Amino acid sequence: MLAEIKPWFRTTDILEVETLAATLEVLEKRQVGLVVLNLRMSDYRGLAGLMIIKCCHPNVPVIVVSARAGTESAQAAIQSGASGYIVKSASSGQIRSAIEQVIRGGTAVPATVSAATDNAERKLPEAIENISLLTPTQLRVLGKMTAGLLNKQIAWEMGISEATVKSHVTAIFRKLKVRTRTQAVLLAIQ
Repeated sequence: MLAEIKPWFRTTDILEVETLAATLEVLEKRQVGLVVLNLRMSDYRGLAGLMIIKCCHPNVPVIVVSARAGTESAQAAIQSGASGYIVKSASSGQIRSAIEQVIRGGTAVPATVSAATDNAERKLPEAIENISLLTPTQLRVLGKMTAGLLNKQIAWEMGISEATVKSHVTAIFRKLKVRTRTQAVLLAIQ
């Protein structure tokens, strides 16, 4: 794939990072024209990472790459702020076309998803709507919860007190309309 995108990108312009934290660090330090985001990173799972990027950097286009070919997953990503959705099994031509479309300011989704999206109700599913109510810090805490970290570990990693983490967790529970940490994590992963 890299050989195909050389005509419109210099290889030095392509950066690869493995975590959401590293992605956010790059976005803070450099002007980035496009983020290609895997929803299964080591420090975040699901749409929470996408939402954090869009909260902190709303003007940066993001293409979600996922193994899930279902219409529902693509619609959720687009409704959560993604500019495109690429299935990992897509051909190199489909990937190139999607990237070009997003770079030009469009939205790119597989054809099967596009038809379903046009006919679907534009209302966000309740889970996505509730997650979108979280602040960037609450999204980061939720992401660390999905990675299996305890409050003490989250506090240390974020440089805040454990009491502050507990306060964020309580707010997350309230906004997501859940009662337990497990329910919040399952909702975020979904």
